[in-house]
Amino acid sequence: MKSISQFFFFAVILIFVTGCTSKDETKDVEIMVSAAASLTDALNNLKNVYEENNENVLVTFNFGSSGKLATQLEQGAPSDLFLSASVKDMDKVTSLGLINEASKVNFTRNALVLITHTDSDLQMTSFEDIDPDNIGHFAVGEPESVPVGRYTKDVFDHLGMWNALKSHMVMGSDVRQVLTHVEMGNADLGVVYSSDAFISDKVKVLAEADPAWHAPIVYPGAVISEAKQPQAAQDFLDFLTSDEGKNVLKEYGFK
Repeated sequence: MKSISQFFFFAVILIFVTGCTSKDETKDVEIMVSAAASLTDALNNLKNVYEENNENVLVTFNFGSSGKLATQLEQGAPSDLFLSASVKDMDKVTSLGLINEASKVNFTRNALVLITHTDSDLQMTSFEDIDPDNIGHFAVGEPESVPVGRYTKDVFDHLGMWNALKSHMVMGSDVRQVLTHVEMGNADLGVVYSSDAFISDKVKVLAEADPAWHAPIVYPGAVISEAKQPQAAQDFLDFLTSDEGKNVLKEYGFK
């Protein structure tokens, strides 16, 4: 009886291993995409669509702030494609010769919005309405490494409000951390992209920044010069800029 039980046990294991192996073998091309955190939801959707149409390709993501991703690439982190939320960070890796310049393309845009928790009774219709005396914590991106933080600083520098608000600020390591602070009630206000506010049912938008107050929020993408899978990376970037890709981005609040 024991030998029969052992036979069935090993047979099940063999079937399981064989099944896993067969599944992995169908993915003979894997591309690593270093992408801005604000693209998380849209790209996970696009990944599913792309992989359905390209059964031999596996797309994996490394999400983070564009500044930190650029630093990782500079330090030699493996990647095939860089999708940035900032021209400045793309220019940095371009100047270092880390991307294929011929592949570089701006694939979407975004807007900057002021948010609060859905349960908040704060009322304002413009960034100019913020009164430092009436707020506690204010979540923003770290300006040195997070694009949304740089755009936020642009806005408040333009309005002459940065220094007055600075003592209230809680710095986020990427835009999703800023969003989380407001969702969890750890901050009264936050500044995120319109696409981030769009995907959350825990925050509401109070105001949208005038585009003249900050640098254009443009998302450039490019294939890494040392990519292991340059053709597959270019193909995914082409898909991102296709009508189908643009429609998915619009569904997630991108411009």
